[in-house]
Amino acid sequence: DPMSIRSFTDRHYRHFNAATVVDTANAWEAHLNDNGHVLVTLAGAMSTAELGRSLAEMIRQQKVHAICCTGANLEEDIFNLVAHKHYVRVPDYRQLSPQDEKELERQGLNRVTDTCIPEEEAFRAIEHHILEIWQEADRTGGRLSPPELMRQLVQEKLPTTSYQIDPKDSWLLAAIEHQLPIFVPGWEDSTLGNIFAAHCMRGTIRSAAVMRSGIETMHELADWYVQTTMGKAWDALPEIEEGQTAVPVPREEAVRTSGFFQIGGGIAGDFPICVVPMIRQDLGRSCPYWGWFCQISDSTTSYGSYSGAVPNEKITWGKLDIDTPRFIIESDASIVAPLIFGRLLGW
Repeated sequence: DPMSIRSFTDRHYRHFNAATVVDTANAWEAHLNDNGHVLVTLAGAMSTAELGRSLAEMIRQQKVHAICCTGANLEEDIFNLVAHKHYVRVPDYRQLSPQDEKELERQGLNRVTDTCIPEEEAFRAIEHHILEIWQEADRTGGRLSPPELMRQLVQEKLPTTSYQIDPKDSWLLAAIEHQLPIFVPGWEDSTLGNIFAAHCMRGTIRSAAVMRSGIETMHELADWYVQTTMGKAWDALPEIEEGQTAVPVPREEAVRTSGFFQIGGGIAGDFPICVVPMIRQDLGRSCPYWGWFCQISDSTTSYGSYSGAVPNEKITWGKLDIDTPRFIIESDASIVAPLIFGRLLGW
């Protein structure tokens, strides 16, 4: 009989990074059973890796409660939704010459490792819908966060007949359906961010303020974190006296703790984890540290790399506490994350 992911990993994942995969999944389960919430961060190209095939069900089963992702991961889930049949896989990408790469560019195929995103069918196919939303906001003085932009696109512009994959495999559709908070820092370096900048420069959009800023995103994240962990607004939190930045919140005062599952590094991970020291050290309010932490990373620990920093370093920055359960899995997230999700989902 075929083994479940749980029984397979229990039998074979017993040492080194493999054992940490099991330890992480078990800690995630324990955290949920203790009324905890979990924020997942998405760096790299996880949407193009079709992580939605497992992440969407994690959202539907309420095992993930918020997402922080790059602008690329936000939009690439939609690109895959509407243009999947036109994607081109290049399994021998390591052997491509610069001339081969140039030919892919001429064909409008933007390569992400072994997968090419088709420019015409993905970016340009939705640009006119997106522009309509931006121009309407420009006319009315509306302001949009990147997730709100994508929600309007999905709910008001894209017919379901345009979908080229099973919508159950889209993590963004699942997040919209379940009203999951999504935070997107640094949106400007995404494809749609570039397109937006170009429209502003041309004058087809008059005000760049149509799109909400990263500082506003940090405000939203702080509000979510405080409400999630303390059940109240940030200005109702107890103040920390000067010089007392390390005062912990008694567990009985917190509604719950929030865990932090980080895929990759960069701004998708660094931005949200900083919300705790921002609240504690800069706002001067008392709130819990992140309740548990795991990162899947393939970055070497050296020379000031944040992506490769060991979790203990985060204690010094006031992000994690000394007794926070913390794990690092040094492996490929496209392999490891679906295994952890599958184990939690009972597959």
